Amino acid sequence: MKFVDEAVIEVQAGDGGPGLIHFHSEPRVVKGGPDGGNGGAGGSVVAVAEPNRSTLYDYRYKRSFRAESGRPGGADHCTGRSGADLELTFPLGTQLVDADTGEVVADLVQAGQRVVVCQGGRGGKGNEHFKTSTRRTPEKAQPGEPGQVRTLKVELKLIADVGLVGLPNAGKSTLIRKISSSKAEVGPYPFTTITPNLGVVRHRDQELVVADIPGLIEGASEGRGLGLRFLKHVQRAGLLVHLVSLEEGDDAASRHDAIVAELRAFDPDLPFREAAIALTKIDLVGGAEAPEVVELARQLGGGTTRVFPVSGITGEGVGALLDYLLFCRQANAGDPA
Repeated sequence: MKFVDEAVIEVQAGDGGPGLIHFHSEPRVVKGGPDGGNGGAGGSVVAVAEPNRSTLYDYRYKRSFRAESGRPGGADHCTGRSGADLELTFPLGTQLVDADTGEVVADLVQAGQRVVVCQGGRGGKGNEHFKTSTRRTPEKAQPGEPGQVRTLKVELKLIADVGLVGLPNAGKSTLIRKISSSKAEVGPYPFTTITPNLGVVRHRDQELVVADIPGLIEGASEGRGLGLRFLKHVQRAGLLVHLVSLEEGDDAASRHDAIVAELRAFDPDLPFREAAIALTKIDLVGGAEAPEVVELARQLGGGTTRVFPVSGITGEGVGALLDYLLFCRQANAGDPA
C-alpha cells in the first residue's frame, strides 16, 4: 500500500432529530394532553488511533464523511433514536487540524485513543416539553440542531524512539535493514529512500522503534529535495542519529553542520535531540581503526554527542551504537523535565 502522510477531509456530524407535535387521544376528548417526544441526538465523528495502520491512503480518494442523523421524536413520549457515531481510524502519530482556524483538534499518540472531532447536533424538544399549568395544549416543538461541520487537515508524523537523518545515500536504509526487520530499499544512488521507513530493533531484550527519514539536503527546510515534506516525521523522535558517510569525500564536518542547520530552521528544538553521529560505510576504508575514521571522529566529537564508526554491511560498531541509544532513551525517560 502506498505511503500517504497528508490528506484533507470534510467531516460532518449528524443533525439532531426534530421534536414531535402530538396529542394523545381519549374518548370524547378532542385534543388530549401533549405527548410528542424529543428528537434523537445526531451521531458524532470520532477519530480513533489504530496501531495497525501505517498510512493515510484511505483518505486520499474518499474525502467526505458524515455521521448518521438522529430520528424524529415519536408519539406517547417516545424519544427518537440517536444517530450512530462515525468512527474514522488513523495511524498513531496522526494530527488533525481545523483548516479554517488552525486549531489542533486531535493528536493521536496512544493506541486506542478516541477524540470527538465533530459533535453531533442535539435533538429538538417535543411539545410535551412545553406544557405548563397555563398552556395545556402547546403546539410547539423544536427542530434538531445541525451537526458540526469541519474541514480537517490530516497529517501523519511517525512516532519513533530514534530518527536517522543525513544526506542522501548516507547509509540510513542499509543500517535500518541491518538492525531491524525493515525491508527499506537500498541502492548506490541518491534518494534511494523516498518514503519514511519504520523498523523495530530488538537489542538486549529491549525494543527501539527507528525511523529512516528520506535524505535531507541544504535548503530542505525551504522546500528543496524531499526534506520539507518529511522533516515533520523527525519531530516525534526522541533521539536523532546523524549519519555521515565516509564515501562522500572531504569536509564531513561541514556536511554535518549543514544538516543541523536545516533541522534548526524547521524546528529549533531538533538539534538538541542529536544523541549520536554515526560514521557509516567504514568497511570501505578499512574499519573503525583506519586513520581517516579516527581523525573524523575526533573532528566531529565533543559536547554531549558521541561518535560511532559503524558498518551496515558487516555490523561493525552497530552493537555499541545500540547500547548507547538504549542508555540515552532510559536517561531521557528518567528525566523529570
